[in-house]
Amino acid sequence: MKSNKPLWGIDLGGTKIEGIILKPNGLETICRMRVPSEAEKDYAHVTGQILKLMDLMKQTSGLKPERLGMGTPGILDPLTQVMKNCNSQCLNGMQLKADMEKALGIPVELANDANCFALAETLYGVVRDECPDARVVFGVIMGTGVGGGIVFDNKVWGGKQGIAGEWGHNMLEEGGNLCFCGKNGCVESTMSGPALEKYYAKLSGRNLSMKEIAEAYSIGKDIYAADTIHWMTTMFGKAISVIVNILDPDAIVIGGGVGNIDAIYTEGLKELKKHIFNNRVETILLKPKLGDSAGVFGAAGLVA
Repeated sequence: MKSNKPLWGIDLGGTKIEGIILKPNGLETICRMRVPSEAEKDYAHVTGQILKLMDLMKQTSGLKPERLGMGTPGILDPLTQVMKNCNSQCLNGMQLKADMEKALGIPVELANDANCFALAETLYGVVRDECPDARVVFGVIMGTGVGGGIVFDNKVWGGKQGIAGEWGHNMLEEGGNLCFCGKNGCVESTMSGPALEKYYAKLSGRNLSMKEIAEAYSIGKDIYAADTIHWMTTMFGKAISVIVNILDPDAIVIGGGVGNIDAIYTEGLKELKKHIFNNRVETILLKPKLGDSAGVFGAAGLVA
């Protein structure tokens, strides 16, 4: 059942905490504010900043929330109810959901940033515009890291262990680069922005940012940039084919800096066709619409 109350969302990031209040249709903003997260301090400070932001939003809007959606830089373990795999280390092992519910006196729904991205683009972004009847959407974040989120019938699917969609830590390249998770050859350690920059540097002896590599590729005079983008699209096709074979989603939305590279949607699609268990690809690859707004819109969408 859709909510007929304003939708409150908090996007908890490493440097900022952003809050939003949306009208029930999710398309009109009543209030949008942010405060620094200062996550380098401690858990008590970060949760204090969340409460500070909520108070500011209440004062500014004159409203009070009945429920809150929160996007986090990690996962709430469904069994233990503590946070895990958080980039903001002070959150790991903490009962963020329970602590926020106790402090605010309302139900709080949590999801990680990739799930919020996928939900935002499904409810309010490019999926809504280009594939409105989609039932299964896979949201990809390809930037500093590689993450993913699953939306089924307009709801986040977190999974039994809270790790649904974490394709970034599937093994892609046997004997490949060491990943921060402790395994070698993960999708993330093969085709994240930093991994591709290392690949280019190994070929060329030069250090360029991923944006510079993409620009050099588009000009067409840098063979090492061409080789790097070819490597990226080849690996993308292999990695995303696993998702398509298992989920067979209606749409895949590709966010993050690497997702801005047009070759993903052309050459990457050709590579995908080589590896799926079908003679054609009906799943559509989409560029996101909401940009930096996706996290906080997705957080609010958790209580839609």
